[in-house]
Amino acid sequence: MNLEIITPSVDLYKGEVKLVKVPGIKDPFTILRNHAPIISILEKGTIKIINEENEPFSFDISGGVIEVNRNKIVVLADIS
Repeated sequence: MNLEIITPSVDLYKGEVKLVKVPGIKDPFTILRNHAPIISILEKGTIKIINEENEPFSFDISGGVIEVNRNKIVVLADIS
């Protein structure tokens, strides 16, 4: 899956990943390959990812929006 985490001032991450866990507005949820298309609001929390080399990364956000479609994930995040 291709992931982009973008903020108004900087691109936090761009690359291939195996797993993405995000702080959904009601509950955290995990995105794996071939996830159904979704658009969701994100709340304050941590985005956790595992890249193709099984390396973990995490990014703290104060909110945002995620779109998943055809194994492409775009997160528009606020980190203020």
